[in-house]
Amino acid sequence: MSKITIKTILEKKKKKEKITALTAYDYSFATILDEAGVDIVLVGDSLGMVVLGYSTTLPVSMEDMIRHTRAVSKGVSTSLIVADMPFLSFQTGEEKGIENAGRLLQNGAEAVKLEGGSSVEPLVRKLVNFGIPVMGHLGLTPQAIHAFGGYKIQGKSEEAAKLLLKEAKLLESAGCFSIVLECVPKNLAEEITENLQIPTIGIGAGEKCDGQILVLYDCLGLTPDFNPKFAKKFADLRELSLKGVRQYIQEVKSGEFPDEAHSF
Repeated sequence: MSKITIKTILEKKKKKEKITALTAYDYSFATILDEAGVDIVLVGDSLGMVVLGYSTTLPVSMEDMIRHTRAVSKGVSTSLIVADMPFLSFQTGEEKGIENAGRLLQNGAEAVKLEGGSSVEPLVRKLVNFGIPVMGHLGLTPQAIHAFGGYKIQGKSEEAAKLLLKEAKLLESAGCFSIVLECVPKNLAEEITENLQIPTIGIGAGEKCDGQILVLYDCLGLTPDFNPKFAKKFADLRELSLKGVRQYIQEVKSGEFPDEAHSF
């Protein structure tokens, strides 16, 4: 399979080929996603919740993102690697944003993802001009969770829907190569998708987006206490893992392991 690039992602929209994306945070899972043929591997700041145990993505630092991006990059040879810009890595100034985006590329990312619309449009333009590809993110943007008052559907009113469409077009004109649409009504996601030349990647935004993304841990059933409507469980690795660990404990206690075959 040939290497997935920004050009590949843009061409998929023209050909009406669905784009697949999943998050990864370490080398081992990254190798699985790459071998399976996922188009985009996102090193998401969701690692704060599923890997580091935070209640939101806000505590995730640039050092966290750099470390996990570097690890993921070691396991990917085909998929396109996109890394999230964490909270306060770009909001404090464009110069800081450019520097931090560059640091992510220096550590294995091939593009960065920014949350926001008109507020980040000037930075997006500068990043693209400097040769740093940018994926946008509209709708429910987790870094603004306190402003939203929780994890709620965005763009439900006519006014809010018009604003999201306007901001999507703005991000496209600024140079984004794709936009994540999170938790917006599927009819609105369809309208935005039809009005853009760049792909939309949906999460909780219906089937009419050009592609879909999920948090890998949700996809594989590793987050039992978090079951949003949009996150289908495609496997139950938590149950398999529990079964394996329990069997290990049992065999160690009974003296069955290690046996002759597992001893020198």
